[in-house]
Amino acid sequence: MKEYHPPLGDRSGLRLDFNENTLACSSKVREVLAAISTAELTKYPERAPVEALVAKQHGLRPEEVLLTNGVDEAIHVLCQTYLNPGDALLLPVPTYSMYEVYGSSAEARVDRVQAGENFGFPLDALIGAITPQTRLIAIANPNSPTGQTVIREQILQVLEAAPHAAVLIDEAYFHFFGETVMDLVGKAPNLIVARTFSKAFGLAGLRLGMLAASVEQMQWLRRVISPYSVNSLGLACLPPALEDTAYLDWYVAEVNAARLLFEEALDRHGITRWPSRANFVLTRIGVQHRRFVEEMRERNVLVRDRSSDPGCEGCVRITIGTHEQTLDAVRALEETLAEIGWKGKR
Repeated sequence: MKEYHPPLGDRSGLRLDFNENTLACSSKVREVLAAISTAELTKYPERAPVEALVAKQHGLRPEEVLLTNGVDEAIHVLCQTYLNPGDALLLPVPTYSMYEVYGSSAEARVDRVQAGENFGFPLDALIGAITPQTRLIAIANPNSPTGQTVIREQILQVLEAAPHAAVLIDEAYFHFFGETVMDLVGKAPNLIVARTFSKAFGLAGLRLGMLAASVEQMQWLRRVISPYSVNSLGLACLPPALEDTAYLDWYVAEVNAARLLFEEALDRHGITRWPSRANFVLTRIGVQHRRFVEEMRERNVLVRDRSSDPGCEGCVRITIGTHEQTLDAVRALEETLAEIGWKGKR
């Protein structure tokens, strides 16, 4: 079984390493948190009422929505539901590491298909890798760590090519991208969509995610998941977070504009990067990638070394924050490049 070791520890400084909301959650969430009594913490959580609210906002039926303890639990539940020893989990790589972690915990075979040129979605190769043993396919859209996207027509082709497999479309970064296949839930019987409330909503510490799937699929997922895995604080805070659309829209617009600003700085210094529709940018620093990360930390900016991902040798992923934070990140970037003697593309 593979392990995942997040580089935690001292994370003081500007957190551009985990793709979190870099500012704060909605003030409406803080108000709800402040009003929660200690007596409320003595009760087991009940997620059904909040699931109904989430379903309504997404145009779904309550029985088509399952709240989870972050998308990590959602992936774990999917692997436990659909994968037995000898089954296959199919992944386009590089991608989010936890798919493989939880797939291997189910003793499934992990079939990997390397992304195409410039990390393009390998549609033909992926379809060609589908076998009778393929029981789960996981596609992040936008993808991490690359920020690349998959168009709707390609997703439909995968769904049609694997009617015997569950197909997860992980839309963790949907809010920065704006395109979804949520409307196909219940229409495409093997489609499952995941969303998180950790990124744009700024609730990573409360661990909230969701799965959306047909009623037929959901009956199996509900058998696997713990009835109390989503905590009371998270359930109390999700409704006000969903209600405050003004804050969400502002933060997303702020990040998307800041990403353009940061990409201009990368281009100005000749750093290879890939187009991103998420709240981060993948760059190729080359042989000095470890020193680059260390020098950025010396300037109180945390970034993530992704060199161990397939095809990402020498790559560093950098989260995008607000406009002001991005100006600080650009200053740290320029000082770091001067320190390591950057001469352009490596």
